[in-house]
Amino acid sequence: MRLTSLAATLLACGAIGAPLLLAGCGGGDSGGGAFPWFSAPPPAPNPPAPPPAPPAAGPSAAELADCCTAGDRDFPKVGGNLGNQNYSSLAKIDKARVGQLGGAWLNRIEGGTNIGNSQSTTVVVDGVIYIESALGNLIAVDGKTGVTKWKWTTPYGAITRRGAAVAKDLGLVYTVATGNRLVALDTNTGKPVWIKQYPSSSTDADYQGAVQKVALVYHDKRLYVGTNDGNRGAAFSADAATGKVLSTFWGVPRVGERGYDTWGGAPESDRTGATPWIHPAVDPELGLVYWTFGNVRGGSSQNGSTRPGLNLFANSIVALDLKTGEYKWHFQSVHHDIWDMDNVMSPVLANVRIAGQERKVVIYGSKTGMYYILDRKDGSAPLGIDEMPVKQDARQASWPTQPFPRQGAWTETCIVDQPLGTAIPGDPNRAVPNYLKGCLYDAHWDVPLLSIPGHGGGANWNHQSFSPRTGLVYTGMGYVSAAHSLTESSNGLRPPGTYMTGAVVAVDPSTNLVKWKKPMPYSLAHGNGILSTAADLLFIGQPDGNLLALDAGDGNELWRFQTGAAIAASPVAYEIDGEQYIAVYAGGTSIPYGDSAPRGDYLWAFKVGGTVAPAATPKPPEVRRPVSGQAVEGAALPTPNTVFLARVQTAANAPGASESTAVNAMTPTWMRVPANTTVTFTNPAGNANQHCATQFFEGRFDFKLAPGQSAQHRFDTPGEYFYNDCHSARPTGKIVVY
Repeated sequence: MRLTSLAATLLACGAIGAPLLLAGCGGGDSGGGAFPWFSAPPPAPNPPAPPPAPPAAGPSAAELADCCTAGDRDFPKVGGNLGNQNYSSLAKIDKARVGQLGGAWLNRIEGGTNIGNSQSTTVVVDGVIYIESALGNLIAVDGKTGVTKWKWTTPYGAITRRGAAVAKDLGLVYTVATGNRLVALDTNTGKPVWIKQYPSSSTDADYQGAVQKVALVYHDKRLYVGTNDGNRGAAFSADAATGKVLSTFWGVPRVGERGYDTWGGAPESDRTGATPWIHPAVDPELGLVYWTFGNVRGGSSQNGSTRPGLNLFANSIVALDLKTGEYKWHFQSVHHDIWDMDNVMSPVLANVRIAGQERKVVIYGSKTGMYYILDRKDGSAPLGIDEMPVKQDARQASWPTQPFPRQGAWTETCIVDQPLGTAIPGDPNRAVPNYLKGCLYDAHWDVPLLSIPGHGGGANWNHQSFSPRTGLVYTGMGYVSAAHSLTESSNGLRPPGTYMTGAVVAVDPSTNLVKWKKPMPYSLAHGNGILSTAADLLFIGQPDGNLLALDAGDGNELWRFQTGAAIAASPVAYEIDGEQYIAVYAGGTSIPYGDSAPRGDYLWAFKVGGTVAPAATPKPPEVRRPVSGQAVEGAALPTPNTVFLARVQTAANAPGASESTAVNAMTPTWMRVPANTTVTFTNPAGNANQHCATQFFEGRFDFKLAPGQSAQHRFDTPGEYFYNDCHSARPTGKIVVY
């Protein structure tokens, strides 16, 4: 067949079978050229791009292979992942459906007990929940049905713990037991596979410290084990197959070790404390484990006179080599601590953008109410931390400066003097009257100095959360002031009568600035962990037994459920057969509300449409710090309806023989009277000093009495009325009117 001239030309130009882009072989414009009549067809659409290859499957949460894989169907450790982010990628329970949450099931894991201190958080692997009870036992529960699969009953006695560890690859779950024991159980049966007992005597060459209370961390055939409350304690790693100690780092150095010279000429008896009493964070990519070390205990945590210097590694975060335990870097958040202000909340690892650059940071801090944002490679401070001068007392050998983030604190750091008779409870950092008032890091000596945050925080050992979705870190906190002086035998005095409230705070770690802060009726500084989820929800439990869901964007409450006992643990999220659950253990603990916090053994799971009803509402905790002693009817006293100032009450409810400034130096400390009763306040003639009865915070009376003088007040309105002394603010009494 003979081609036409046009066809021949097109063929020669390679245009047949292909889009014609230019007129003629040599080019031209689309409107003319060699073939002005020829209009090029529109370009054929590109063939559809093949679907993108699915991203390489990352590790599952239960593998614990990296720092920051979010919780998924599993929530495999306390803190959710090795970076302690307490974050779940599950989002089926969202803001639209959170109000439909109900109990999926309830398991009273110890048969209905209401005693003990429960601080343990649940972990979930392969649909099984593992929880430690206040009685020292470990229980495995089916996450879908709530049925107990097995229970390991300890033969060693009760112990306070904060969470088990699961090695999915080894088929083992680990807990600790009384007597410095590390216990490995079969995940399927609960039968012991091995039990390793570490020495209990500090003179033993293999002594590691008191192995209890600290949640265990598992990674790559190793366990990371903390110690607490001893004169000396180590952060150590152990072989997960045997319990053999593999590496050790001591918070208090000995002769020849790094940091020994930061204790001046302190005797060995005063070089104590600095124990790692909270679980660490782990970054496998960098090969580092991050431990936080507690306060000095030598002699008194409030007396620094015999230990001049920084006192490393107390109040520090220390980065160690993951395998060898070798020191890499440290940052000390409180120098020469004389306030028990150790920042021991589990550090959180996050990747955030700072000044336009992606930074791998560790978020560190708790009691001081500040976040120290540090580069987790080298401990540098990308947002700046400055050493600032603080008030001194040469008798304390106090350190002249303390480190402050340039952005400041996320809570109040000074006590305020709010007049009596004004709003109640008033400012959360309000002073109890008659105390010497101060700020964080003010040095003290023999006169009680009231400051805030107290040694209970700020935050404390509650578990914070970082949400990669919102880019915020969330923490509960407490408003509990403390009076520090050498007159206190423990770590400071929480003044009787003070209100102990709290808040939830959201901070942007890329700027270290507060995004929002929500006041709460209770302190949330002790075990009250926060779970954040991919649905932008927060879950947190309260000491009154209520589990709350909050909006992660602004803290507004969206849902609450009464669990039956105080919650001192983190909620967790998991998924079984496509159904998302939230679980929490409500057992109760004494901090900071003592025996008024309700106890129990309630392991709850929740799901959308759950039908198990809330528990009966328990008596709520006493929000005001209680006075010493027991209630006595005013009419039954040896001298009816009379308070003797500055005298310690005897067993017969009579005033003691000598003047005193003890906390319980009111006789009686706690009196009950019916309404319209007149009570007499007397400064015994044998006292040498003027004493007062200053009623707070209502300001109903403020009697200043010389020795031998008395004054009276008629109580006509039911309620509770605290009062203290102007000579020394420590003695405090309470009158309950009914």
